[in-house]
Amino acid sequence: MDRETLASSFNPPEEDAWRTTYNNLLPRWQSLASSHQSAIPISISRVNQVDAGRLDIEMSAMLKEQLVKVFSLMKPGMLFQYEPELDAFLEFLIWRFSIWVDKPTPGNALMNLRYRDERVVEVREKVRTGLEGPGLTVAQRIWYCVATVGGQYMWARLQSFSAFRRWGDSEQRSVARRAWLLIQRMEGIYKAASFSNLLLFLYTGRYRNLIERALRARLVYGRPNMNRAVSFEYMNRQLVWNEFSELLLLLLPLLNSSSVKNILHPFSKDKSSDSTVDDTVCPICQGKPTIPFLAVPCQHSYCYYCLQTRCSAAPSFRCPRCGEPIAAMQRHGGSVNNISQKQ
Repeated sequence: MDRETLASSFNPPEEDAWRTTYNNLLPRWQSLASSHQSAIPISISRVNQVDAGRLDIEMSAMLKEQLVKVFSLMKPGMLFQYEPELDAFLEFLIWRFSIWVDKPTPGNALMNLRYRDERVVEVREKVRTGLEGPGLTVAQRIWYCVATVGGQYMWARLQSFSAFRRWGDSEQRSVARRAWLLIQRMEGIYKAASFSNLLLFLYTGRYRNLIERALRARLVYGRPNMNRAVSFEYMNRQLVWNEFSELLLLLLPLLNSSSVKNILHPFSKDKSSDSTVDDTVCPICQGKPTIPFLAVPCQHSYCYYCLQTRCSAAPSFRCPRCGEPIAAMQRHGGSVNNISQKQ
């Protein structure tokens, strides 16, 4: 009897109650999940961004060098007249096959970087890592080409034209003089803005130049992992050679070149070759001795000024022909003059 009463008092929930409870708890669950997925601050290496720009410049210079070799047989100086057009053409090729097709430039690819539209990222606020976010839009790519290719070409042509027409030296034509002053002022403003942008870039790590800042095109990492293309063994050899070359550059100015030559002289040539040496010329200036003097004790003939200056500079000066130290100098048919006394 008790079981029947208990079963009759228990009523199962309605079917819509589960759905209603789910709809009420879903917004709370989504808000809780989004709170745990807050944006993670990312930091893109500033050195990698700067190196990527330098690599792009080196790539453009290599292409320009190869293209100049093609026109090496043409009239000299003709290609120099069209140098701005050549630079613009190479920059357009790099832009066409990299940024226009939503791919990184050669320098950015080597540094594992790509461009990202920062405007969309700030609106969505769903980016948690540097790998997320869309690339540049078509409008951003076109404006990038207009600013980098077209802007640099027009500025280079304007400067060359104003320099050729001598707008800065013109005193009679006030319009040309004003245009020249305007160009100089614009250049100064651009340099000041670039310097300010550089300080901001060093502080925040965003936007290397003014074009990237104006387009809101930020460099971020392209892949989570980047394979090292250069082996550690090769890097170690390069580091050792770099340190060795710097050590040589430090020590070579401290060495006396004449003493080193005298030490290596017995190993550099055969004794038989001494017979072919002309004794009638000065071993220092390789000319006919002027005011001839003899070195003591080897008795080789020198110019007075050549022998005196070398002995004054290096008291342990040795004869370049025989390698013996010169203790004194003697005029032909005259008395012996001690070097220490002459000094």
